[in-house]
Amino acid sequence: MLTLILGWVLAIAPAATPMPLSATAASVAGLAPQANPQVVALALSAMHCAQAEGIGLDAHRLALIDYTRPSTEPRLWVFDLANNRLLYQEVVAHGQGSGENLAKVFSNASGSHASSLGLFLTRDTYLGHNGYSLRMEGLEPGVNDAAMQRAIVMHGASYVDSSSAAIQGRLGRSWGCPAVREAVARGMIDVLKDGQFVFAYYPDSGWLGRSVLRQCAESQARSTSGG
Repeated sequence: MLTLILGWVLAIAPAATPMPLSATAASVAGLAPQANPQVVALALSAMHCAQAEGIGLDAHRLALIDYTRPSTEPRLWVFDLANNRLLYQEVVAHGQGSGENLAKVFSNASGSHASSLGLFLTRDTYLGHNGYSLRMEGLEPGVNDAAMQRAIVMHGASYVDSSSAAIQGRLGRSWGCPAVREAVARGMIDVLKDGQFVFAYYPDSGWLGRSVLRQCAESQARSTSGG
């Protein structure tokens, strides 16, 4: 399996960097002043660690979700890395099993209705129960590699509505999917489909302790920043 190969290779070999990461991290962070630049750097490092092992080599777009932020605030950014552009800055829903306005619990388990963390590679699109949707393959064993089985996909949803959130104190919640506003869903999915990256972040102890990809990314981020 792709995830098992990724975990095994990254565990035994340091990842190379496909492009000058420090300059890329600085320029990308500058496109989204509201985003945490350290999380931006970690997302880019995770992407480069995967690409160094032959995964998503043609990817030039990256979606970053920072679950440390409440659902009522923008916490999803989509970057066009090839053209150094910010394409989207949006609110995004988390799973019912993850919390109320703040997501605090994350899971890879079917039936948890919780969001998953880590790096995903996007796959194809389809029309399903939630309309136009984007499949995502989790690249981290034990962390998000059940995403396809759980049908964790990006889709639009009527409950991702800032007006309702202002009244109830949070966005509506999914069953673990990163659901976005219906008005932007199709456009966002189309720029992210077919082999781009999605990175979901939260300083969760389980993920921090067992993610080989995160360890590679943190090591790379430190080396490029001189830390």
